[in-house]
Amino acid sequence: MNFRIASMAAALVLAGTLVAQAADITGKWTAQVPGRDGQTRETSFTFKVEGEKLTGTTTGMGGDVAITDGTVKGDAIAFTVVANMQGNEVKILYKGTVTGEEIKFTRQREGGDRTTEFVAKKATS
Repeated sequence: MNFRIASMAAALVLAGTLVAQAADITGKWTAQVPGRDGQTRETSFTFKVEGEKLTGTTTGMGGDVAITDGTVKGDAIAFTVVANMQGNEVKILYKGTVTGEEIKFTRQREGGDRTTEFVAKKATS
């Protein structure tokens, strides 16, 4: 009886460990991101994951911008991008949920109350 309980406990611990592993989103992702004017702009994300640490760049109209404060916890990711808008530094906060070959994102300017939602897809090449 004790062996059976110990085996079940070990199986539950193993299952919990597998679920808690960070999603591997390493590589290039692309998205059509809505802008203020209602038009979408293609944005690329290049991610590198090491454990729960997320680094990389975003590429859009302003060129490449480094990702800072990036984390990956299970299927949840978050990071910050510091953009230069008309000579002012602006922090843009990204939060996403990974589902297979897609990441559902929300994006918000630090201190702002408006969020933008979009989906990034894993690039095929």
